[in-house]
Amino acid sequence: MKKKNEIKKMRIKKGDTVVVISGEYKGVHGRVLKAFPKTQKVIVEKVNFIKKHTKPSNKNPQGGVIEQEAPIQVSNVMLWNDKIKDVSKAVYKKIGDKRVRVYQKTGDEV
Repeated sequence: MKKKNEIKKMRIKKGDTVVVISGEYKGVHGRVLKAFPKTQKVIVEKVNFIKKHTKPSNKNPQGGVIEQEAPIQVSNVMLWNDKIKDVSKAVYKKIGDKRVRVYQKTGDEV
């Protein structure tokens, strides 16, 4: 039985190259800028832009409308393997004493 505050493990981490597999941005490649394991979401560069209205501040004295990336569900992205130019799942393998993420299709380290 699941506990209330149990965090499900995500196989996609910050810095991974991913492809969006569903939605408006389907087929777009990008790098994961930030991962949120509690909510199962990731922010991918150049994907899911929103307009944010900001007040004037020291950082942005003019204020105005800023376009920025918003989080998307981790189930809508898949890891991109540059070696085979295709998507692949990440699985954990034990190599020596360490647990390492590897591509399921090729067995190479992520």
